[in-house]
Amino acid sequence: MSGFDGIRSVTEKIDKQSITMTLPNLLTILRIVLTPVFAICLINHAYKNAFWIFVVAGVSDGLDGFIARVFRQKSELGAYLDPIADKLLISTAFIILATVQFIPSWLTVIVIARDILIIFGIALLFITNHNVEIKPSFLSKITTVAQLLTVFAVLLKPYVSKITVVHQPLFISAAVMTVLSGFQYIYKWLKILQNTH
Repeated sequence: MSGFDGIRSVTEKIDKQSITMTLPNLLTILRIVLTPVFAICLINHAYKNAFWIFVVAGVSDGLDGFIARVFRQKSELGAYLDPIADKLLISTAFIILATVQFIPSWLTVIVIARDILIIFGIALLFITNHNVEIKPSFLSKITTVAQLLTVFAVLLKPYVSKITVVHQPLFISAAVMTVLSGFQYIYKWLKILQNTH
């Protein structure tokens, strides 16, 4: 069985029933659509617009998960789309904000390196025909919150001067949580690989 068979098995899981456009899935798609608009605002230094777009995207992130749990609208499609939407938004924010020197480059490298590590790990498990459950851990969720709070605070910089004092603690917290989360993923994948031998 080739790695393509593993990918095919994932697509087979996302059957017609799970592709139904539930409200959580629509909110996730909205977040994906808002990401390039957010990027354009940042590039054009329209930080106020970027801030509000980021707020809407952040609220939609929490809202889609809440609706999916409370109204039992979880789906295979949502399980794959949600982390993709999160990573697109956060990676875009960190890269551009580092370019304009709102966020230190070292923090952006840590955030992007972890995302690349996750993609590489999932691809490796697929290629070796391991079943991969797309389910973020509690630590991973805290990491996402720390990263979102960091971007949120930085986007307030042009409008609330006093908030600058909290930037450094947020940078350190986001970095620590990102590194710990990355090591947790490595540990989990090594455990899966060892259990198959």
